[in-house]
Amino acid sequence: MSGLNLLPVFAVGLAGSVHCIGMCGGIVGALSAAQGPARRVIPIVPAAGPAGLALPQAIDSLARVFAYNAGRIGSYMLAGAIAGGLAGGAVSLARLTSIQTAGLWAANLMLAALGLYLMDAWRGLARLEAAGGLLWRHVQPLMKPLLPMNTPLKALALGGLWGWLPCGMVYSVLLTAMLSGSAASGAAVMCAFGLGTLPMLLGLGLAGARVRQYMQQRKVRIACGLLVLGFGLLGLLRASGLSMPLLDALGLTHGAGHGWLDTFCVTPRP
Repeated sequence: MSGLNLLPVFAVGLAGSVHCIGMCGGIVGALSAAQGPARRVIPIVPAAGPAGLALPQAIDSLARVFAYNAGRIGSYMLAGAIAGGLAGGAVSLARLTSIQTAGLWAANLMLAALGLYLMDAWRGLARLEAAGGLLWRHVQPLMKPLLPMNTPLKALALGGLWGWLPCGMVYSVLLTAMLSGSAASGAAVMCAFGLGTLPMLLGLGLAGARVRQYMQQRKVRIACGLLVLGFGLLGLLRASGLSMPLLDALGLTHGAGHGWLDTFCVTPRP
């Protein structure tokens, strides 16, 4: 799988990271020592970020920030490798055109649903997150020994656990990872997605409440949701196999393939 195939996956993570603000609550760039039992929202450094901290404290906070995000992205990659490996093991089924087409439709319908979810136009993925809560109930108790997060190692482990938090956005991209054809490709898809969410979480740590306030504006969420929805609709166009003179004239198709349309479709080709 080429880096070009992963570019739209990165873009989905970048646009969808507006959801991370509400979903992860207090998890932003700079982590402080969290007190008390494990909760859905984890206390962090004051909203102003690490700018006011002494240099040693700032370095320690940033170390925990990167450790946490490394653990989180690592858990995404593990899930992607499992999903891609399981699907790749069924090679005989994957070669069936009907199965491929059904998978493309399912992945991009999920992506379109994610776009609507980000815009608060349709909350269907919230039901999926609720179902994923069954897994979260088994994972959450493992967080207690990791609090307070006063070392990078604890932050790394906590990030690895937090990556399994029920999230419709992650599930949407995970279906794409499943269609990637192999464990390595599935991990690459989820890595690109995780890296896309990274700037937002780091930005929250550096600029704090200002970034949070701006990114939670309705117009920003709508713009990000429209971008993700657009990726899903392009993917559905590809899945349909639609080839019309107008699309040819616009350069959306190229011979028997899809030309640059493939570049902007999130569902990767193995």
